[in-house]
Amino acid sequence: MNTSLLNLLLIGSGGFAGSVLRFLVSSWVQHRSGSIVYPFGTMTVNVIGCLLIGFLSALADNRALLSTEARSLLIVGVLGGFTTFSSFSNETLNLLRAGQPELALLNAGSQVLLGVGMVWLGRIAAGIWR
Repeated sequence: MNTSLLNLLLIGSGGFAGSVLRFLVSSWVQHRSGSIVYPFGTMTVNVIGCLLIGFLSALADNRALLSTEARSLLIVGVLGGFTTFSSFSNETLNLLRAGQPELALLNAGSQVLLGVGMVWLGRIAAGIWR
């Protein structure tokens, strides 16, 4: 099988698994919290995802314990599907580690502001702003 096709299949299947896990974990935590206002479930998957991506990327980078295929499946696929916040956080940290704090700050600030702004704009475009 073509390496690129294999990577796409690994990422896709990992993304499916991560998305299902995100739904299950987030729903369970939100239900257990009893809150109908604060998104404890989303916060939980973001925190877990960040912890796991930090752990796995360190093993991959510093100890070469993960093959390219394992990285595609676990880091890009499963954790990417579980929470893109973990990818965003990892990329921001990588910019800091590379000695580019200005780019890290630009990445963090612009993605948060643009993300919230685009959700707001999408709601306006749909005619539902509340």
